[in-house]
Amino acid sequence: MHKSLADVEHGSFWLEDPGRPAATPPLTADTTCDLAVVGGGYSGLWTALIAKERDPSLDVVLLEGARIGHAASGRNGGFCASSLTHGAGNGLARWPSEFAELERLGMENLQAIEDTLVRYGIDAEWERTGELDVATEEYQLAGLHGPDFLDRDAVRAEVNSPTYLGGTWNRRGVAMVHPAKLVWGLAAVCRRLGVRMHEHTPVLSLRGTELRTPKARVRARTVALGTNAYPSPLVRVRPYVIPVYDYALVTEPLSDASLGELGWRNRQGVGDSANQFHYYRLTADNRILWGGYDAIYHFGGRVRDRYDARPSTYETLADHFFTTFPQLEGVRFTNAWGGAIDTCTRFSAFFGTAHGGRVAYAAGYTGLGVGATRFGAEVMLDLLSGEDTPRTRPRMVRTKPVPFPPEPVRFAGVELTRRSLAAADRNQGRRNHWLRTLDALGLGFDS
Repeated sequence: MHKSLADVEHGSFWLEDPGRPAATPPLTADTTCDLAVVGGGYSGLWTALIAKERDPSLDVVLLEGARIGHAASGRNGGFCASSLTHGAGNGLARWPSEFAELERLGMENLQAIEDTLVRYGIDAEWERTGELDVATEEYQLAGLHGPDFLDRDAVRAEVNSPTYLGGTWNRRGVAMVHPAKLVWGLAAVCRRLGVRMHEHTPVLSLRGTELRTPKARVRARTVALGTNAYPSPLVRVRPYVIPVYDYALVTEPLSDASLGELGWRNRQGVGDSANQFHYYRLTADNRILWGGYDAIYHFGGRVRDRYDARPSTYETLADHFFTTFPQLEGVRFTNAWGGAIDTCTRFSAFFGTAHGGRVAYAAGYTGLGVGATRFGAEVMLDLLSGEDTPRTRPRMVRTKPVPFPPEPVRFAGVELTRRSLAAADRNQGRRNHWLRTLDALGLGFDS
């Protein structure tokens, strides 16, 4: 075991915050409502909150199978991005004619998140510091040149790593946030606005707009599904999403001397430009969260608690951390964890309705859901109301990704893609025939 991991605790650093609220009671009696929301992460909470803002008289019930924020919403890196398309490259390749409008909607959505935090007094450690995208190999520089380009000396003046060869700084399109405090804050506002919330209440089945839970049924006028990486109660959605496991470490708080070695005065988030990339950022108490690289799919698309820990990935992440920041040798990691990301073949969210427009869903955020789930919530509510809005008009919203093939072809395809991406990283970015074929078909795999 890497010495930096000797005392590591397994579990999300964010969810271990002492401010975690007590669970709300499970649903034990049949009920009716105007809107039933399935899922107590960002997707479901934004849907419930915005629904009550639009119509305070609406009776909204939110059902969460475990605890609020238990899944991706309480385990992510806390990068809240404006992008709705999983970055400019993906957006321009798929929807070039409407990309400018999608970017506008994304920036409007990010500002709306910030405005919500201010309006309701949610302290989620929000920092609109932006993100550095850095090149650590020569071949990566070509994709970064532009008006915001920072050469080697300029990028190292922002964050001092001997591995950086250049980069760009997206100054306004990304904020850093405490993921769990965001989800708990949204939940508190929902309760304040009158949302009836039940944790430890998994939805076992959906028939029309009637939801069956272990002890009671909910008869709703409309339903919004925010299950993301978990199997959707709407079976037709399941072939479009697979759960991919991502992992992260958090260091002990850094000393002033260590911070001085890094220079990280502007507190941006950072991501490198490899296929198997790392993302990292400072916490409020000056720890470094360090995640990414491995993206693990388990046969059959299973989501299991035992997959949340992966010691071999922690070892890899620790090695890469000290390669990036050799001046931090001796720093220890205090927390290590993992969790499932909902991935689809176009890397960005998709949307739809069922049962005569009375059920709506949004899924497939592929790691950029901290911000985009709010947009997805508005889309679901627009679709349920039958409204024609700027959010429902783009082809991105009106079309679906290509579904994943059934097993065992799915597992074999994901594994071949993952190995091919790793080989491209070792081979100056050169993509093999398999990756070029996926590119031509507009398909792929990402984390």
